Amino acid sequence: MLNTLAHSLPLSREALQRRIESASGPVQPYACDYPAGWDTGRHHHLRTQLVFATHGVMTVSTPAGWWVVPPQLAVWIPARLEHALLMHRAVKLRTLYLDERLPGLPTQPRVVNVSPLLRELILRLMELPAEATAHGAGARLVAVLLDELHEGPTLPLHLPEPDDPALQRICAALRDDPANRDNLATWGRTVGASPRTLARRFQAQTGMGFAAWRQQARLLAALPMLAEGRPVTAVSQEVGYESPSAFIAAFRRSLGVSPGRYFSRQAGGG
Repeated sequence: MLNTLAHSLPLSREALQRRIESASGPVQPYACDYPAGWDTGRHHHLRTQLVFATHGVMTVSTPAGWWVVPPQLAVWIPARLEHALLMHRAVKLRTLYLDERLPGLPTQPRVVNVSPLLRELILRLMELPAEATAHGAGARLVAVLLDELHEGPTLPLHLPEPDDPALQRICAALRDDPANRDNLATWGRTVGASPRTLARRFQAQTGMGFAAWRQQARLLAALPMLAEGRPVTAVSQEVGYESPSAFIAAFRRSLGVSPGRYFSRQAGGG
């Protein structure tokens, strides 16, 4: 049985922060089952988080960008980084809060693949009180967990957020309506900037061209729909692709496999 039984309702932000700050060991577990549509709002913690959903899909937003976390993946959130979690449908969340003084913690947020070993490590640490992770078998589990995090690949499920207000306006509109096909000339008339200026700023502030950013936004918008079991044909149309084959090709370029194979693999836990 989990040491931190999943709460029927999330703890208040203040109660959770007190629990984290009072932890007497390097890893404090927290389990909670969130209802569909739950938005935590922007907040931060004094410990680093490894956020893992055994069921459901969530979006993690930070000032630097957005991450979509499908089933059997996890997101790494460094200490003090402001963030918010939005739950798509019901989410069974299992979070480990790690003392930032642990050696070799990643310093940037990222989505990581949860291998079968990493999954079992997370679930085993969920069963331990924080003080048990400071020594003996608990400390050894933490060491193996950190090794797995360093060995695992970073997955391309990030959508960078620009600083420029005009670009932010465009990006927000495309996140709200990923099927939007307006080009930079049209957006330039909307925000009062030339297409060349917008293209230059997109590349400088996101590391991506406008077309690549929009394709990534469409991919991330599609993932929660696919995780719900919606047909590829309907999803591809809703996020703006002219045909399912074009969507499948773009999906395969980003994640290496087709949507069907990707989600069957995630359902298998590896």
